[in-house]
Amino acid sequence: MSTKQLNQNTRITFIGGGNMGRALISGLLANGFEANQLTVVEANAETAIGLHRDFGIQVIGALDQIAFDFTKNNAVVMAIKPQDFNVVAKGLSAKLKHATAPGPLILSIAAGIRLKDMSRWLDHARCVRAMPNTPALIGKGITGLFADAAVNQDDRVLAETICHAIGQAVWVAEEKLMDAVTAVSGSGPAYVFAFLEAMQSAGEKLGLDATTARQLAYATLEGATQLAHNSDEHAGVLRERVTSKGGTTAAALEVMKQHGWHDILEKAIDAASQRGKAMGDELGKS
Repeated sequence: MSTKQLNQNTRITFIGGGNMGRALISGLLANGFEANQLTVVEANAETAIGLHRDFGIQVIGALDQIAFDFTKNNAVVMAIKPQDFNVVAKGLSAKLKHATAPGPLILSIAAGIRLKDMSRWLDHARCVRAMPNTPALIGKGITGLFADAAVNQDDRVLAETICHAIGQAVWVAEEKLMDAVTAVSGSGPAYVFAFLEAMQSAGEKLGLDATTARQLAYATLEGATQLAHNSDEHAGVLRERVTSKGGTTAAALEVMKQHGWHDILEKAIDAASQRGKAMGDELGKS
């Protein structure tokens, strides 16, 4: 199935029109989808008005107003908070009961919701679990994806097409790895922001004004990231090339090494992964 065919034949319903849902809608429209192919269920009146005004898409206020056209290759994007997923999914399941097999593809971007729980609440097997991150808001995100055998290759292409609207997408082979995806990339922007915050603060303490310290820190991170992207070499090799023996970089890295920054970051990411697993356990109890 080609992207062009997907663009012509697919109808996508978003359950939730918050920041991530809005980013996906904007990206899909920029990538060839038409406004009449997209529908949003959004209970907040102000958000609903804004979505219709900005994108010209249909916005409805409640699940019971959804009218699926099952002759189309439907997809439903669950862009809601994890704690709301159970109730919303059970409400949506009544609509899915009327579907001609195999029914719509359900793509969940709710953190921590596992496939078995999603399928149980929806009473529906054609489900994909996704974990995007906040750079998606500017089309620079990356989304981790997982699906089981109930999702065929065409379904995977459809899920990828939706997620590519906000950046890159990668599949993982086991669902437990979604906790690692959440820890590395889902939570990852916060680590980067913390690093930028520290770099700017250090510059200011050394006498730079806030504007200059910010510009130097942000541009350095952006440039270094692009340099790494454009290189086939490991980040460790690139680091070594910047580090002259007895120089300024070596002095800085030695302090970071003494304080165990590498181990600290690995432990922090592991803590995020463990918390993701615990959230999945907690959310799946209902």
